[in-house]
Amino acid sequence: MNVSLDTIVENFDSIINYKQPIFWAAIVHVIFNPIFWNVTGRLENRTQIFTRICGNSKHRACYIFAFVTFTLGLTRDYLVVSALAMQPKITDFLSYYMNVSTPTDVIQTLGTIALIWGGILVLSSMYRLGITGTYLGDYFGIFMNERVTAFPYNVCENPMYVGSTFCFFGHALRTMTASGLLIAAIVWLVYRIAIMFEGPFTAKIFAEKALKESTKVE
Repeated sequence: MNVSLDTIVENFDSIINYKQPIFWAAIVHVIFNPIFWNVTGRLENRTQIFTRICGNSKHRACYIFAFVTFTLGLTRDYLVVSALAMQPKITDFLSYYMNVSTPTDVIQTLGTIALIWGGILVLSSMYRLGITGTYLGDYFGIFMNERVTAFPYNVCENPMYVGSTFCFFGHALRTMTASGLLIAAIVWLVYRIAIMFEGPFTAKIFAEKALKESTKVE
């Protein structure tokens, strides 16, 4: 069962095939998406450029932004699924080099559970928030009447991000790929970074909104 570090290094492409362009394209897309919606959202909040382009309709601008962001999510998922389909299975490496037989059925079942749970978090979050709430409507000046506290927001603070991470992790287990686990880890990392930027900025938006409303009352 013992395997040397030299064996792992020499046969690393049997664990993760880093030579495949689509693998790197998937990683770049994973990193790009939160950068896109954060930069675009902040630009709109500060300049209202997209609202003006859309005939001063902030709802129209937000819907177009939602469509673009959703489409980018689909292309990201397509690249990830396509890349993992061509990646080596970690079970093959463990079996060949370490003579380890992995419980494939158990691991894939756990992957299915993670996929289902992640899907529930994402879809229920979208249901609670609606289109504008899901796709940074507050950046466009579109605010919900009250803070959402029902499921899934009573389970975790950022169910969209948590659910999406669960989906990537579940697919990695389903495909039995180390590269899938790596991509899931990158998804988790970029979402954590996105939350660090989005949290304070969203709080600033709501503080400005509250200040304007208090000024109107006076």
